[in-house]
Amino acid sequence: MEEKINKEHQVCTSDGAIDSHGHPAVRKKTGDWVAAILILVNQGLATLAFFGVGVNLVLFLTRVMGQDNAEAANSVSKWTGTVYLFSLLGAFLSDSYWGRYMTCAIFQVIFVIGLVSLSLSSYIFLLKPSGCGNKELPCGSHSSYQTILFYVSIYLIALGNGGYQPNIATFGADQFDEGDPREQHSKIVFFSYFYLALNIGSLFSNTILNYFEDDGLWTLGFWASAGSAALALILFLCGTRRYRYFKPNGNPLPRFCQVFVAATRKWKAKVLQDDKLYEVDEFSTNEGRKMLHTEGFRFLDKAAFITSKNFKQMEESKCSPWYLSTVTQVEEVKCILRLLPIWLCTILYSVVFAQMASLFVEQGDAMDTRISRFHIPPASMSTFDILSVAVVIFIYRRVLDPLVARTMKSKGLTELQRMGIGLVLAIMAMVSAGLVEHFRLKNAIEDCNECEGSSSLSIFWQVPQYVLVGASEVFMYVGQLEFFNAQTPDGLKSFGSALCMTSISLGNYVSSLLVAIVMKISATDEMPGWIPGNLNKGHLDMFYFLLAALTAADLVIYVLMARWYKYIKFQGNNDNGINKEDPEVGL
Repeated sequence: MEEKINKEHQVCTSDGAIDSHGHPAVRKKTGDWVAAILILVNQGLATLAFFGVGVNLVLFLTRVMGQDNAEAANSVSKWTGTVYLFSLLGAFLSDSYWGRYMTCAIFQVIFVIGLVSLSLSSYIFLLKPSGCGNKELPCGSHSSYQTILFYVSIYLIALGNGGYQPNIATFGADQFDEGDPREQHSKIVFFSYFYLALNIGSLFSNTILNYFEDDGLWTLGFWASAGSAALALILFLCGTRRYRYFKPNGNPLPRFCQVFVAATRKWKAKVLQDDKLYEVDEFSTNEGRKMLHTEGFRFLDKAAFITSKNFKQMEESKCSPWYLSTVTQVEEVKCILRLLPIWLCTILYSVVFAQMASLFVEQGDAMDTRISRFHIPPASMSTFDILSVAVVIFIYRRVLDPLVARTMKSKGLTELQRMGIGLVLAIMAMVSAGLVEHFRLKNAIEDCNECEGSSSLSIFWQVPQYVLVGASEVFMYVGQLEFFNAQTPDGLKSFGSALCMTSISLGNYVSSLLVAIVMKISATDEMPGWIPGNLNKGHLDMFYFLLAALTAADLVIYVLMARWYKYIKFQGNNDNGINKEDPEVGL
């Protein structure tokens, strides 16, 4: 019995993971939920720090930096977009050179530096005169030097959080071995808990920190964020010896270029369905699993087609990958090309999601925020989004998914189906927000100089739109994380998570562009546009209804793209951990 236990403790993972010393990872001594829980706590603390800045940034820009509502909404959208755009940089460095652990550590250090810089600059320069920054007392003007220091600080935060975010999700998934049935199931569940940890972290920032910042105590809020980020970094480093690691695969760009060059050189070749395509016999551990050939993009198959010239080069051991690619290389390129249409369809959803940090807050700021003598900070309404995420994750995992599995006699909803449900819920959220704004305008306060731009409608009428956005996130973003992680080749896992983050990035940029276009088109002599500084003089409800219509059109395109999509297949693993009945069909 003792010998049997010793053997169990020496069994290595089957996915090629290594430990902190570079040796094959022993399943019982590395990874699993012990490492994953450290990563989840790290994610929660880092999210608390990030949203301690991000959730009230639009109010900081209006009250402290002196921007108007439309300018502040655009600035927040650009900043948030930049955060997630940096995720591509982090993913590239992780997959190609540094590995996920080192990339996470370096970018978390940058994140802490940015938060400390913001805390210091706010305390020393920006919050002048003393006590300014609340709803009653805006701050004075700032010099160019002070403004530049502020933007350097928040964009260091953007760089640090953006580079870290896609890698920590993938690094957490790395702690589970797909070759073990129990750990394979844990890996799927991990993404739900990861998104839940993200929301629990933001719960504290959206309530306690939010209240202090809305009351003008910005420096206290920023220092609390900096402390949380520092603690997250320390906890992350504490798990160094427990984690499982994967070696980076090198720059993927040459591999992709080789496929296109090799296929172009053989563009006249005719590849029949029964022709054998080139594949190496064995991969090294860090090169990942072989991928099986799939139909579609037949032109790229020419890259792996062995011509007589290639055969002669192989005999002389002079065959260059620029002349002959492997099937796995070709399938990597096909995989990315198939993902792009799905990814593009998720961008408009991120436009809807972006409204929570900007226009939802401004809308709430123009409503009745009082409960007796207590003032509700508008940004803290996102607490209902967070609670919605937590409740819907529980209902989905414990009730809905098992029910669908029994009813349809399948493994439950596919990731693509869940993302489609997310789009439907996003449409409902925008319709709800538009109706709330319509009635807010009907209850606008017009005969009060001190409450200009306000309304007697309670801010709690915003609850349905926050709840619907939260429910849509569970289906869209958790589904996206699972989908892109499962549907990217082994050497591009961080890139898969970065696609999800970049969708959010471009959604924020599109939101910013859309606001600018709408303001220009809707402005007349009688009305300063749909989203003016005084919302009572605009038509924010029309903007919400426009977003609902655009998302509905996006849903139609998404369904067509999802039905066209084909899942990737790895050698010796037909299921790939994907919840689906037919491995070839997306929906």
